[in-house]
Amino acid sequence: MGKIDKRNRLAELPFSYRVNKANTVFLNYEGKQVKMIKGKDAEKFLKKINFAENENERQLIMAKITGNFKRGNEGNQSTKQL
Repeated sequence: MGKIDKRNRLAELPFSYRVNKANTVFLNYEGKQVKMIKGKDAEKFLKKINFAENENERQLIMAKITGNFKRGNEGNQSTKQL
């Protein structure tokens, strides 16, 4: 994963997810909900997560699904100047 996560941001485990009774998946980035997945997309996501070998792979799967996090614009809010 060296070339994919050059800044080693995924090692901080910024992504998490939760699933409700209706099998809707809620993806969170640093504790804030950034995406909701339903239906077949949610099933596909859960299958990928279950087959991931380690937490780094799970983080990468969640980062790719959110989409916007591949552009490098996900910097910490504390480092941004107002």
